[in-house]
Order: sequence, then structure tokens, then C-alpha cells
Amino acid sequence: MTADPTLDPDLRSVVPVPQDSDFPIQNLPFGVFRPSGGRPRVGVAIGDMVLDLDAADLDGMPGGVFASASLNSFLESGVKAWRLAREAVSDLLSRGDPEPFLYDRSDVEMLLPVEIGDFVDFYSSLQHATNVGRMFRPDAPPLLPNWRHLPVGYHGRSATVVVSGTPIPRPWGQLGPGSVGPTAKLDFEVEVGFVAGVGNRFGEPIPVDEAEDRIFGVCLVNDWSARDIQAWEYQPLGPFLGKSFATTMSPWIVSLSALAPFRVQPPSQDPAPPEHLGAPPMSGLDLHLEVSVNGSVVARPGLATMYWTMAQQLAHATSNGATVRSGDLLASGTVSDDTNAGSMLELSLNGSQVVRLARDSTRTFLEDGDRVVMRGRCERSGASGIGFGECAGVVTAVKERR
Repeated sequence: MTADPTLDPDLRSVVPVPQDSDFPIQNLPFGVFRPSGGRPRVGVAIGDMVLDLDAADLDGMPGGVFASASLNSFLESGVKAWRLAREAVSDLLSRGDPEPFLYDRSDVEMLLPVEIGDFVDFYSSLQHATNVGRMFRPDAPPLLPNWRHLPVGYHGRSATVVVSGTPIPRPWGQLGPGSVGPTAKLDFEVEVGFVAGVGNRFGEPIPVDEAEDRIFGVCLVNDWSARDIQAWEYQPLGPFLGKSFATTMSPWIVSLSALAPFRVQPPSQDPAPPEHLGAPPMSGLDLHLEVSVNGSVVARPGLATMYWTMAQQLAHATSNGATVRSGDLLASGTVSDDTNAGSMLELSLNGSQVVRLARDSTRTFLEDGDRVVMRGRCERSGASGIGFGECAGVVTAVKERR
């Protein structure tokens, strides 16, 4: 039996859970939902159901913390409260009577789980950065000199982070000198995001070995990208309108506690990073990702190869004294590994070769009507496998310009 009773692989819920469900009792991801005709409130996924945490009135939780349209107040309560809530939910679902507090997931609307003050997107996959560098700088080293010394990233636009299922209009913009119109190179990027739980004070960096106590949990992210807009605008200051039009976030946040059985040693780093960015042991995550376009799986990259870890990313983001707040979203950047590429840019070699889908259809980049679905799952012998649900979006035609 594991030291944490909520992770016991033999633990069973009184609520039926389908075999191979993303949401067994060992997972208990948090999200925000709205039942038909009701107000938003915080819930936990269990099998095909949602447990209403406000109605369940868990012992030890501050009053009203779950009667909210976001998880932010709960996140501010800190790691001890997060673990207490998991234990209380686990106890209710395994030994109590949760029936009065359950909704069928198909009958509720899932909402964005957090109010995101800031969104930061990193560029932390060695394989992705190398692939892109080879395409765009064929006569130079694929990695820029700073890449192995710090987690490269940019600030995105939090106002256009949307929940899974939100339609994604094709963006319009400058494509080159004198060329304006809808992007012809719309792309996905399969990413993993993490949500800040407890922020830091202005001017006080978060030490790398304390970073994970400030991280509530993990979700899936699709950083939609307009590659032609991005290519024209990104020099000298980096991504802007080619990225800021939309970012999709999965509705369920899987806590770091639930992910404990799947932590792994991250890849070795050469040269060693500065002391304040040293990777804590077992700070990687063995998460298997999958992305499909119109039902055809196009890539299955793994997060375990990610060069920079969540702890290093959060420590770097605050190393100059900048603040993060409860609910802030930080994402990994495109996840690619030695055999799987996490973007159409890489899969099609920037449009120079086709990606084959079902029914003899092909793509170089995304077309109107395409449905992109990302999923993630953690599995290990001796542990109950857990998943993240869907991070999905359908591309719609560019909105008419006046």
C-alpha cells in the first residue's frame, strides 16, 4: 500500500468507474462546471460523473471556497488544504454517500477552471527547439547560445485562453511585406500546462527546490499558432499576434499529488544550469500525450524527455523578482521527442511534405472544420493509470473584416 492512502491502487469508488477511465478515484482532478440552469461551482471528476464540492460541504474547507466560478480561492489556501481536500473527497467517494452531490458529466457545461492573470509559454523541448532551428536556420547551429542555460519563454495573452471545446476562428494578419489576410499556416502545438497555486511576493523569487509547493496541478494546452504571421513578426522580439489569438486549456487540473507515482528523473543538462535553476530530483513527469486531427492520430510524444522541468520554469519566471499569482498558467512549449513531433510545422517540415489522415486526406497545416484533440495519460506498473480528459478545438472560418 502506498504511503498516501488516496493513491492506493486497490482503492475503489462507490461510484462506478469504467475500466481505463481517465478519472479513477486515484486521480480526482479539479474543475469548474455549471449544471443546466444552475450557477458555476467547483467539482471533481470521478468516472463519468462530477462531484459537486460546494454541495458536499467537505470538512476542514473554508466556507464558500467551492461556491465559485474559479478555483482561485481554493488555490490560495495552499498545499496543506489541497491535500486535505483530496483526502476528504477520497473518503467520501470510497466510504460515504456521494450520490446526492453527483452530476453526469454529459449533462454539465465545463468552464475555464481558473481566472488567469498571466500566461507564460516556454520553449522547453530540446527536440522541438532543434527541429525548428534546423528548419529556420539551416546554415547555423539549431539551438541559439542561451537555450541550454535558461528556460526560454514568452508572455502570452491570458484573455484569449479558452476552455476545451471552444471554436477557434482562423486568425487574420500580416503575412509579409504588403500581404494581409487569413493565415494559410494554422498549426497546433501539443503542450502541458501547470497552474500556480500560491504566488510569491514582489521582489522575492521562488527557490527552485520550493517551486513544486507553489504548483497546484497540471493540464493540457494547445498553443494554436499562425506560422506565417509568426515568421514575419517574431524578429526581433518574438511571438505576438501569431500566438495570441487563442490558446486552449483542458477543463480538469490534475493535482501534483495525484501525479506522484509518475514522477521521473529529468534528462541530464549539459552544461549544468546556474545553481538557482538546478533541477530537483524526480521533477520530470512520465506523461504520454496524443494528438489527433479529425480522428486520425498524428503524434504521440512523451513529456519525460522535456529538457526544462516545471520547477525550473517557475523558478526562472520569478528569478528577477517578478510575481506569479494563484491561477496563473505556465505551459511547457511544444512537446516533441525523438520519434514524435508535437506540431504540424515539424510533421510537415513547414509545409514541404504532407501529413496523411484517414480516408486518404492529407494536410500540411490545418484547414477550416478540422477538429484537433489532445489527450494525456500516465501509467506505471503498480499504480492506477490516470488521464487528463480532452483538450479539443474546431477551426472555424476567418471572421469577416469590415
